[in-house]
Amino acid sequence: MAVLFRLKIVPSLLLIAGTLVQCTKELPPGDADNGGLILPEGFEAVVVVDSIGPARHLAVNENGDIYIKMRFAHEEGENIGLRDTDNDGKADQIERFGVFDPKGYYATGMRIYNDFLYYSTASTVYRQKLTRGKLVPESEPEVMLTDDYRNSPFGYSHIAKPLTFDGDGHMYVPFGSPGDVCQSKEHNRMPGALGQDPCPELEWHAGIWQFDADKPGQTQKDGYRYATGIRSVVGMDWNLYDNTLYALQHGRDNLNRNWPEYYSPWQSAMLPSEEFLRIKEGTDAGWPYYYYDHMQGKKLLNPEYGGDGKKEGKGKDYEQPIIGFPGHWAPNDLHFYRGDQFPEHYKNGAFIAFHGSTIRAPFPQAGYFIGFVPFHNGKAGEWEVFADGFTQVDKIVDTDDAGYRPMGIAMGPDGSLYISESEHGKIWRVMYKGDKKNFGPGQLAQMEELKKLPHIKTPDEERDDLTPLRAEAGAILYNKYCGSCHMANGMGDGSRFPPISGSEWVKGDQQRLIDVVLSGLSGPIEVNGKAFDGVMPPVDYLEDEEIAQILTYLRREFGDNSPPVGSYYVKQGRYFAKKKKQESGI
Repeated sequence: MAVLFRLKIVPSLLLIAGTLVQCTKELPPGDADNGGLILPEGFEAVVVVDSIGPARHLAVNENGDIYIKMRFAHEEGENIGLRDTDNDGKADQIERFGVFDPKGYYATGMRIYNDFLYYSTASTVYRQKLTRGKLVPESEPEVMLTDDYRNSPFGYSHIAKPLTFDGDGHMYVPFGSPGDVCQSKEHNRMPGALGQDPCPELEWHAGIWQFDADKPGQTQKDGYRYATGIRSVVGMDWNLYDNTLYALQHGRDNLNRNWPEYYSPWQSAMLPSEEFLRIKEGTDAGWPYYYYDHMQGKKLLNPEYGGDGKKEGKGKDYEQPIIGFPGHWAPNDLHFYRGDQFPEHYKNGAFIAFHGSTIRAPFPQAGYFIGFVPFHNGKAGEWEVFADGFTQVDKIVDTDDAGYRPMGIAMGPDGSLYISESEHGKIWRVMYKGDKKNFGPGQLAQMEELKKLPHIKTPDEERDDLTPLRAEAGAILYNKYCGSCHMANGMGDGSRFPPISGSEWVKGDQQRLIDVVLSGLSGPIEVNGKAFDGVMPPVDYLEDEEIAQILTYLRREFGDNSPPVGSYYVKQGRYFAKKKKQESGI
């Protein structure tokens, strides 16, 4: 355990019915700029702590202590505890604790249940008994669930372990799918490759499992598959109002890249929908066979199973979402509000942290805000923008442009809402100080205007296409780094350096093209019917975005106006190129 900063002041505590709670105090002042957030009228925000490192989910104890699951493994513990000892809204006691798990990459879950703090890494769910009056629990961590995902024959993508609990002693944990649509390992994400039917992954993946919340040492086989056909879940919550599990599915990727004959780049940016699902025991949401299209209001057959963007097949037979949000917004946490501090409009409604997209190119990336879905008599209304300002810019060309990415949501004992973000580790506390009786359409209309911002709105298929912008930047970079060999007209020198104009290497599979740029190429090849035998050195010293710009220019100018390349795919290609080198011992 490491104490990062500590004061010896102890908050006022009161013992009520055997439970230690913080005495009721006035809400602290909000920051003058609300910590950069845009909120409905009457709300204020204070930055509790800033720059503690990439943060995932968080939980708040009944005395106001905050517990944060950090993303990466750390020798001094993967969790951080925060305490505000003087009620100014700022954390003045900060301590690391927990486990050092070398498999800790992508750590996510953090929840409090029956006086235990439960938290997870990619491979393991732990818990510690909270110690009354202490910020850091003094008990030893217990291993509650172990996922031996590295032995999976399908791979181990989507292995975040969010957690939620019902009122009957059960813990719920999702196990995500390893890929997009259940293709064989050698054909995963390959353009035009078909999906497996029946899908063998569904036995142990793409679903939510129910476990005993009090039994240590469990593995997945000790649990019960509660729901299936759900590709990847990071945000979920048990709604006590209707005693039901709710979850948000991350939809599949690569519709245009793999099936350009059926999906335009714009459709691929908007689809498939991120599904907000009400989940009962036995729910089947239809993955990998079906996806939801919020624009058509239907579940449609995936192209890997014979779909074409229009065929419904048996889509109506599967669980339909409450709401289909636009594609790739990445809903990463869900919280049903049960407090009394906020206006009645928010009671029993759902707050959602949209982490933001990575693969919407050639259109602006989108999401990066806190949304809200009101529920009245158990029925969901239209979604709203509750908190914005995280991006710090209106238009996000690439994910790295976003200043902050919302990640976790939790409620404090006084009804304040706490928000974490995953880029720098900033934590906000959102409070309501207005007149609850007069909160209504006027305040909500102000927030409705934010839906017109580039990082939230539905992009125009022509006006918002960033391909010309990328291609213009790529032309400069191409002539600087590539034109001396391949010539400004893309025709090569006719002897040593092959042409790229009209070449299958340029207009074909973009991943192969990315690999050539990152890894280089040597040995005999054939281009446009002519043999070449030379060496192209790797150009991996350029930034991901620079390479994306060059390749977008290449494919537009010399590849029959082929689809652009986003920096996300370059980053992905760089990872696999590095892994390939390591495996070959280079």
